[in-house]
Amino acid sequence: MTEFTVNENESAAGPAPRILTDDELTSLLGKQQFGVLATVKRSGHPHLSTILYNWDPAERIVRISTTDDRIKTRHVRNNPRLALHVSGPDVWSFAVAEGDAEVSEVTATPGDAIGRELLALTPGFEDPAQEAAFLRQAVKERRVVIRLRVSRLYGTALDIPS
Repeated sequence: MTEFTVNENESAAGPAPRILTDDELTSLLGKQQFGVLATVKRSGHPHLSTILYNWDPAERIVRISTTDDRIKTRHVRNNPRLALHVSGPDVWSFAVAEGDAEVSEVTATPGDAIGRELLALTPGFEDPAQEAAFLRQAVKERRVVIRLRVSRLYGTALDIPS
């Protein structure tokens, strides 16, 4: 018969999930760039999309670049309640950012305010010609920014010794 040693913080099945602090959640969101966005379909069912995002911890806004014709854009316009699930550095940790979102206007002129916001989400343009090409392409693609204003952050980690 095998005996299990159990201390006050562990059950025989292993450690319990640990609730992440706001600082840990903010850090996790900042370190990752991909997540799963959950929007709400007209039927009430969730629609999930893997997305690239940018987290602004000071404003508590998640920004997502997408096009005006995407289904997620229509979903946000119909029902602004969203959730973003972000995996942690291992399979045992995650963060969820919930809140209401808005969809920007379509960028219409290269270098307009929306185009500049999109440009800020895509770092690495050192050459003005590349920047100008990006801004023209954003207009051609009818790009928008989804801004998720985070009202609730939650997540857990399971601290399993390696």
